[in-house]
Amino acid sequence: MNPLFQIGVLVLQIFLYTGCIGQTGGNKAKQPKYNIQTSPRVGGDCEEGYCELMYLGMPDKLSATDTSAGWYEAGQKLIVTGTIFHLDGKTPAANVIVYYHHTDNNGYYSRGNDKPENQTRHGHIRGWVKTGVDGKYTIHTIRPAPYPDLSQPAHIHWLIKEPDVPNEYWTDDLVFDDDKLLLPFIKKNKPGNLGGSGIVRILVKDSIQIAEHNFILGLNITNYPKPKLEPEIRSGLSIGEDQPSFGPFHVFGPDKGSTACPVCKYGRYHGILFFAGDKIDWKEIKQWLVFLEQEGVHRSKYLKVYFVFGNTNGNSNSELQVVLENIGRELGLEKTALTLVPSYSDQKSDALLNKINPLAENTIIIYRHRTIIDKYINLKPTANNFQQIQQTLDQTSGANFTLPEIMHHD
Repeated sequence: MNPLFQIGVLVLQIFLYTGCIGQTGGNKAKQPKYNIQTSPRVGGDCEEGYCELMYLGMPDKLSATDTSAGWYEAGQKLIVTGTIFHLDGKTPAANVIVYYHHTDNNGYYSRGNDKPENQTRHGHIRGWVKTGVDGKYTIHTIRPAPYPDLSQPAHIHWLIKEPDVPNEYWTDDLVFDDDKLLLPFIKKNKPGNLGGSGIVRILVKDSIQIAEHNFILGLNITNYPKPKLEPEIRSGLSIGEDQPSFGPFHVFGPDKGSTACPVCKYGRYHGILFFAGDKIDWKEIKQWLVFLEQEGVHRSKYLKVYFVFGNTNGNSNSELQVVLENIGRELGLEKTALTLVPSYSDQKSDALLNKINPLAENTIIIYRHRTIIDKYINLKPTANNFQQIQQTLDQTSGANFTLPEIMHHD
């Protein structure tokens, strides 16, 4: 190879690398060393020039709260708030920068006339937050409008920059579950659950819409450099993903005789799905059912509890129904549904969407607003484990914010 050509390539590589770092003064300057020749980009390729705009105009000092220009303009006022967690879905992540931008009230990335950084294709409604030790953030903005051609539901774009990950990366856009364009769009464009589910549910307070949106760093992100500590056995979806819809047959309980979908019918609040594995210990199962029934009674309409049995051993469904009915009557269950699916790989009931491993003794999924917030595998019915589940329900019984805090803005 021509020596001059080799030198030219080297200079170009140095320029590209230092050029990206050079844009990131202040908060952005503490970029870890990264070999652009050998290290694959975290999150995969980014559209040319798009991710670099994250750093354009970024202030030297960031806080966990930001107010966009949109807050002062026409449109539905919106507060987005939540917590950023590490890959385990439970540990808050500090010093994480989140960049956002979205359309205006007319569906355009309209350019501002105040600063050059607000005159790019990202528009003028953009900003940044940086988490503290509690991992929390809050953004005051307006609800974006969908594109004028209605090709996509309204959405907010995110880019994440972790302090010890070499580059920024995408997560799923934030979208709204009451958007009429959402269902047709996701049927054609299945969400990747990048960083967790992007679908949010709206709470209204004094004409202001509030959306809780948590991030799970690295979840489903390609080339993510921090491997999650895997359990001895894997079963179920990850914390941060949406609990899928499926239709188990309700043998005993509130919806007896139906195939009511748990999250479709009761997904607005808390739900517990207890998936039993192939090796059934009915004594332990009964201990779990007594505890879950008590929680269902104590938390009334705000908690729905389901026991799901996957008939992977090919037993007679009628015999299993008799077993479950007898247990329901024996324990006097009123709030707990005892349900049955042909197998955990069954397509007709969509049970396979839960990704349950029948070799696990049990898989316990806790969800809220249809999003999985905790998960346990092979958990024994002990007082300490009961307390763990109670703590999860207590800590997530409301949104992870208080209204006075998030309603305040400059």
